[in-house]
Amino acid sequence: MSDSSTSSQTNQIQPEQSSKTRQLLGMKGAASGEKNIWKIRLQLMKPITWIPLIWGVVCGAASSGGYVWSVEDFLKAAACMLLSGPLMAGYTQTINDFYDRDIDAINEPYRPIPSGAISVPQVVTQILVLLFAGLGLSYGLDVWAGHDFPIMLCLTLGGGFLAYIYSAPPLKLKKNGWLGNYALGSSYIALPWWAGHALFGELNWTIVILTLIYSFAGLGIAVVNDFKSVEGDRTLGLKSLPVMFGVTTAAWICVIMIDLFQAGIAGYLISIHQNLYATILLLLVIPQITFQDMYFLRDPLNNDVKYQASAQPFLVLGMLVTGLALGHAGI
Repeated sequence: MSDSSTSSQTNQIQPEQSSKTRQLLGMKGAASGEKNIWKIRLQLMKPITWIPLIWGVVCGAASSGGYVWSVEDFLKAAACMLLSGPLMAGYTQTINDFYDRDIDAINEPYRPIPSGAISVPQVVTQILVLLFAGLGLSYGLDVWAGHDFPIMLCLTLGGGFLAYIYSAPPLKLKKNGWLGNYALGSSYIALPWWAGHALFGELNWTIVILTLIYSFAGLGIAVVNDFKSVEGDRTLGLKSLPVMFGVTTAAWICVIMIDLFQAGIAGYLISIHQNLYATILLLLVIPQITFQDMYFLRDPLNNDVKYQASAQPFLVLGMLVTGLALGHAGI
């Protein structure tokens, strides 16, 4: 076989492997035709979306000031990450795909439900199993932590309800670009942060309010996800920000929200005399602005994934810096 023929086959295999990886992680640009039911179920749960929630638990544990490096606390944190990521984020993504199957038939026809790879009853079963597993684990964490009030169970119930009204009619919050994206942003930042903080400390109003403010940066990130669905959203009457304001204006709204509220949090850290942490947080905003200019603002429709991959690590590092500052200040 000639070198050119081998090279051609290799080039064909690499995109195919990349598409299969994207499919398994639940990313845009996936392949279709998967037959393994467990891989299909995993695709519905979109593992790529678990990362910020797992990280949120770390930030909450840091802000609590009560996490110690012991086997017990490590196992508690791991259980909380399982709750926030695979179980509740998996539930959220599965129920969203269930109620978005008509939109996905336009935007992402390779998704498991519109492609027919999994039946509706199988999807409903997955939704219920993930939800009740999450509720059971959250109550177990309350018992393990010795809580007098089942705060972990309440947070899980609240998150499950928010995920439902975000995706399901008649409310379907995602139909409203502002309200829906803030609900999504707060679910990815505030809720897991509260869970991590409550598990190792006492959740208080200062933490609640600060993380809800931080969630406005999450709103900007949530809007980035709307650019891949502009065509379907416009067809079905969903008022996402790119549909309401146009692609260019919506992109600017995204970056302003992301940068402005991180700067606001840095200002709060200065006010509580956490100047070093505030400086680090501001320094982490600089590469985000750089990648916004390089990728997102120039072509948001084609560079959304590239922008998220390059800029979001700095956003999540900033969250941890904030958590450490709050824990150090004893907030």
